[in-house]
Amino acid sequence: MFLGIDIGTSAVKVICTDGTAIHATATADLTVASPHPGWSEQDPQAWWAATCAALAGIAKTVQLAGVTGIGLSGQMHGAVLLDGAHQVLRPAILWNDSRSTEDCARLQAALPEIGTIAGVLPLPGFTAPKLMWVARKEPAVHARIAHILLPKDYIGLRLHGELVTDRSDAAGTLWLDQGTREWSAAVAGASATEMAWLPRLADGHEVVGQITAVAAAETGLPAGIPVVAGGGDAATGAVSLGATEAGRGFISLGTSGQLFVAGDAYHPNPAKFVHAFAHTVPERWYQMAAMLNGARPIAWMAGQLQISAGEVVNLAESADPNRVPTFLPYLTGERSPHGDPHIRAGFFGLEDSTDRAALCRAVLEAVAFTFADAVDSFGDTVAGLPHLAAIGGGSKSPFLLQLIANATGQRIGRTVGSDAGPAMGAARLAACGMGALSLTDLGHQPEIADWFDPTSAPDLDGRLQRYRALYQALKPLR
Repeated sequence: MFLGIDIGTSAVKVICTDGTAIHATATADLTVASPHPGWSEQDPQAWWAATCAALAGIAKTVQLAGVTGIGLSGQMHGAVLLDGAHQVLRPAILWNDSRSTEDCARLQAALPEIGTIAGVLPLPGFTAPKLMWVARKEPAVHARIAHILLPKDYIGLRLHGELVTDRSDAAGTLWLDQGTREWSAAVAGASATEMAWLPRLADGHEVVGQITAVAAAETGLPAGIPVVAGGGDAATGAVSLGATEAGRGFISLGTSGQLFVAGDAYHPNPAKFVHAFAHTVPERWYQMAAMLNGARPIAWMAGQLQISAGEVVNLAESADPNRVPTFLPYLTGERSPHGDPHIRAGFFGLEDSTDRAALCRAVLEAVAFTFADAVDSFGDTVAGLPHLAAIGGGSKSPFLLQLIANATGQRIGRTVGSDAGPAMGAARLAACGMGALSLTDLGHQPEIADWFDPTSAPDLDGRLQRYRALYQALKPLR
């Protein structure tokens, strides 16, 4: 049995699998703090507490003594700053934090070639500009930094005691030279970062440590279980779908959204804010459009109406499509394809007759439209794919997946166990590290449970054009 532990933004998820079938699942919720406009932070100790709680949930179904390997996955880009004693210096600054906009401009000016080195131009979600912000605004904290980790790697530290990350998570920091798959001294030097602070690099299936006696006492896991490096959630989501081989793609509908296409070479495309990153498996890279809001606007609307996300979808299905306003979903700015941390969400076209169902339909359509923009930013790369697999919590909605198929013109396939996603990928990496699967086996694609073929939707196309025009009209407003 193998465990996959995924440190998400809204929850920690743990699954137990034999590498194919899922035998147990448990989650523990997380909250995000925003002490100032544009800030997004979490306490790493909360990740650890949630991990322990989720493992306790797994232990109600399976014997943890039977676990033979553990893999890690997690939200990318978060800055976990530690002192020499491995103590957290401040709350982690997350992927959807926008405070370092000024630092991004400074970093690009200092290193004009950074888009080619790092695979994407600087944006405030990435880790390197966050360190520049800390140097400017919290110099006392910056002076105490001895180590920098990413969210999943902090949990790794608590589990096995080592300072290590995998190359796919490292790719999302801007500090990785994507071509060589090693840390870039040039980017570190331009971003107030010492090379000595950066963790050791590994591939996702490599064993990087064993459960310590201290971790065993806190988690209920037996000491000595091997732990592999794992990957950032985009890459582990890919592993769960067999998207480790060139020409395979998927969409992920979590708090954020991704359009991911695997490849066997490094192809940067920074002008469109398409990420070109190292994969978590050796000699593989990927291109990805990253949308900061993903399915998050659905949860936001649910909170505003004080109903469940499922009820938002149900209301959207009942709406009259001819009376739907336009919604921009940019609650936390946007990364792909706009690279615009300043744009914000809003409704346009509200009428006296606009009801809750119409608002909900507008929100779901906006999620679909973000994927249409993402597909366009890839050009012919996506057009040549046979289909896009779908994973993440948002993939539970057939209505939303059909909207995405119609808006993008792409065939969408919802996989069996699509909501397992990154946690399943992390567990499969553990199975590979233990020899139960080979690197070739990681390319096995799961069965498709449901297909969503694009259908002609002229009215939807018209609303997509209005959506795009609205962004352009509001872009100058800050």
